[in-house]
Amino acid sequence: ARLHDSGKIAIPDSILNKPGRLTDAEFKVMKSHTTRGAAILKGISTIPQIVEGARSHHERYDGSGYPEGLSGEKIPFVARIICCADCFDAMASKRVYKEPFSLDVIIKEFKRCSGTQFDPGIAEVVVEMISSGKLKPYSAENTYLGSDGKTHRIRKTEDHP
Repeated sequence: ARLHDSGKIAIPDSILNKPGRLTDAEFKVMKSHTTRGAAILKGISTIPQIVEGARSHHERYDGSGYPEGLSGEKIPFVARIICCADCFDAMASKRVYKEPFSLDVIIKEFKRCSGTQFDPGIAEVVVEMISSGKLKPYSAENTYLGSDGKTHRIRKTEDHP
């Protein structure tokens, strides 16, 4: 899942970091990150389903996503999981164009988009994980997710303020 957006390396910074709404032409370029990422990752055979995850993580359960308009069970399972994780991260993170959403708002969005954007079963698990405190926003500025599944604070040192 950490490599699902690898194709964004081929997207101009002017599009990636644009604070306002993308034009149709810019959005077309942005959408190409899925197929570009799949092409970049196609030679990696040690990580099962890496290409499917990169290519299909913007497919929507109702078939209105991209790049192929896949729906339901036709979307690779790994891509349906990455879709939910990616959307959680997007909603919970500060971006150049928005502030982070509260967990209550995120839960409402997962419930509202269950069966349209998200696989209903996976959306239900995400809501349960948020509600129980097992899934929390990640802040790259001062924390990291450890191998124990817990979020840890980065310790500042003189060498690394």
